[in-house]
Amino acid sequence: MIQDVFCKIINGELKADVVYKDDDFWVIKDISPQAPVHLLVVPVRHFTSLEDFVHGEHDGLPAPAGLFGKGLVVAHKVAHQVGIAEKGYRLIINEGEHGGKLVPHLHIHLLGGKRLGPKIVK
Repeated sequence: MIQDVFCKIINGELKADVVYKDDDFWVIKDISPQAPVHLLVVPVRHFTSLEDFVHGEHDGLPAPAGLFGKGLVVAHKVAHQVGIAEKGYRLIINEGEHGGKLVPHLHIHLLGGKRLGPKIVK
């Protein structure tokens, strides 16, 4: 099994500042925040990328129907919890080398706490 940094956090091998967790997702603070609030919505089960959901399975197990959608709902719930939902926030998924993905474990960036502006890249 792949042991990336998020798997190690979920398995208790590394520490993280956990904001929320349930059976399917953990939300942790990003160690290099790009906004006043920068959280990562991480599935407990290891999925390398969105491709795992397209094909419906990873590591021989089926990808649960609706799990990806639940991740978006968790992001929205946590945005309310941390006080950024009213003024707005941004969700980002980096996919692949050109998309800037650094950790091979699907995750959603939740950013907010200031006006982020229209540009995503410089």
